[in-house]
Amino acid sequence: MAAISCGIDFGTSNSSIAIARDGQVSLVPVEQDSVTIPSAIFFRQADNKAFYGRMAIELFLDRQPGRFMRSLKRVLGTSLMKQGTVVNGAAMNFPTIITSFLRHIKEKADAVADQSIEQVVMGRPVHFVDNDPQADAQAQTELKAIAQRIGFKNIEFQFEPIAAAFAHEARIQGEKLAIVVDLGGGTSDFTVIRLSNQYINKADRSSDILANTGVRVGGNDFDKELSLAGIMPELGYRSTYGDKGLEVPIKPYQDLAEWSKVNFLYTPKLITQIRLLLHQSHDKPRFKRLLDVLEKETGHSLLAAAEVAKIALTDQDEHNTELNFLEEGFYIPIKRNQFEQAIQEEVDKITASARQCLMEAGVSNQAINLVIMTGGSTEVYSVKQAFQQLFPNAALAEENKLSSVGLGLAYDSQHKFGYSLSH
Repeated sequence: MAAISCGIDFGTSNSSIAIARDGQVSLVPVEQDSVTIPSAIFFRQADNKAFYGRMAIELFLDRQPGRFMRSLKRVLGTSLMKQGTVVNGAAMNFPTIITSFLRHIKEKADAVADQSIEQVVMGRPVHFVDNDPQADAQAQTELKAIAQRIGFKNIEFQFEPIAAAFAHEARIQGEKLAIVVDLGGGTSDFTVIRLSNQYINKADRSSDILANTGVRVGGNDFDKELSLAGIMPELGYRSTYGDKGLEVPIKPYQDLAEWSKVNFLYTPKLITQIRLLLHQSHDKPRFKRLLDVLEKETGHSLLAAAEVAKIALTDQDEHNTELNFLEEGFYIPIKRNQFEQAIQEEVDKITASARQCLMEAGVSNQAINLVIMTGGSTEVYSVKQAFQQLFPNAALAEENKLSSVGLGLAYDSQHKFGYSLSH
């Protein structure tokens, strides 16, 4: 049987898997014909059956009874991994939930390979958790244990931005000094690397990788800031209550604006607290919308609306964010400059991490020949503008934005497990 290995890009927003055999690398269709799948899972209430990706999102947005989860990767390395959550009335831990999702992807690849694949390179961000090496190591350990649970025997890891570079390398003539800008849903990672199609068969690439940096800021943070700036004020965010004119608690709004925290809000305790505050609210019509969201458990619909707005504002100056699930015909107009102001701090953190990568590599921004943009968040207008200004002499490579990491991990798997590449 032909030697076969694979690479898995388990992303905060989207995931992919690519297989390598006989020197050839290819992405696996993981949801109908698509080679990417949203990192989402929906447990149907009737029988606790799991649905994945676009189907999970569809069932949730159709208001089918059940439990929806997204941004699972952000739980790795945190205390939530041990705490678990409640799924349709029963406790379930996050290793079980993530295992279910990744097993689904592996089964797609096993079917294409016509065998159970045992060798994998898993992608990982430069930092799962910022400024906490112990939590970062813990996250990788947790992901490795999950990979073992789904049947992998030999498991290696590679930084996602390095994988993205490998995916582009086959087409590069001569040598180029590149920076990979990998902006995912949960993290932004950077690698300065020397690339050439002559280097593909080098077993050891450590001398070509000049620096790696990363920061725990990504597209989900853009969704959060857009939601807080453009949507949440219409739910009473920053409004006041009571005789002293105190500001309403902001934590429920912040948690409602974050994919990984929404599910923990629908508690009787919080709903009772919001009901009591409603009686004292100085803006009852708006604040009541917050109560409606909590009572009807429509927080994910709010976040989905923010994500739709973010994508629309990539090439529109204004977008009407429809919130029919709150009130029939209700929408909020959001302007692109409002969005860009809301995310400016995040964009600054991202570009600061890129500059740090240049500094650690000992190269100037002028020396970069190629900027490899990967991850959906690189589509955001102000992000693209920031990197065009930072690297004025560089060509921009933007192909396979959502699948280049998965491809690169499969290329890397051939090196790590001792197969030669052919082109």
